[in-house]
Amino acid sequence: MQITEITEFEDSRLDIYTKFKEVQLLRYFEPAEGVFVAESPMIIERALDAGYEPLSLLMERRYITGQGKELLERIGDVPVYVADLDVMTKLTGYQITRGVLCAMRRKPLPTVADVCENARRIVVLEDVMNPTNVGAIFRSAAALGMDGIVLTAGCADPLYRRASRVAMGTTFQIPWTALPKHESWDSTCLELKSFGYKFVAMALRDDSISIDDEVLHREPKLAIVMGTEGDGLRPETISACDYTVRIPMSHNVDSLNVAAASAVAFWELSK
Repeated sequence: MQITEITEFEDSRLDIYTKFKEVQLLRYFEPAEGVFVAESPMIIERALDAGYEPLSLLMERRYITGQGKELLERIGDVPVYVADLDVMTKLTGYQITRGVLCAMRRKPLPTVADVCENARRIVVLEDVMNPTNVGAIFRSAAALGMDGIVLTAGCADPLYRRASRVAMGTTFQIPWTALPKHESWDSTCLELKSFGYKFVAMALRDDSISIDDEVLHREPKLAIVMGTEGDGLRPETISACDYTVRIPMSHNVDSLNVAAASAVAFWELSK
């Protein structure tokens, strides 16, 4: 195993962790799939379990014989860089919560059919741009009975470090895919409807039905469509859906954060 002590901040071998923004890592091996950085031993373990290839590891020195020991035994001969936590923080520019970062090669995304054809309940995210919200939605989807997730091109990448950290590694446990920029929502909607899905738009409208309406539970296949904070779903998206659904509120509260709303929706509609 190649374990290297970090002695200088300008070491080019660490550029993946120190110089490249996540959107640049996405194109790191262009035209092939790019790179992402996973944080914490648990999340890295789940990525390895899902078949992602490690490229290098940057870890706090104490993890060599501590929480990261089993991780080191799994990654083979990839380079391992070690430093004290304060050095790692200066290198990366952010506080590392679990002392280990791993650069990993992305895999080709599955098709919409691969994710959805045989699923009962799926999630469709339209332009959810906040990585924290995307991560929280993934965690709720995995925990509360969803079978897959489809993201439009305007969503934050689920493999962004913050998104996968908030998701607690469930990004690597629930099937998902993202639509390419050139693919329209209309064509994807038609494809999903061909698999038998009825679409549920989570939206605050006068014609919305309650999320606990029995008609929803009788549907064998549902696609739960959720939009970004503030603007919500586009009007044309709502029009394309079979149902418009709201979560009943009290105390004059008009809505929930999209991540909180997702947990309520997934729990109710997975029954």
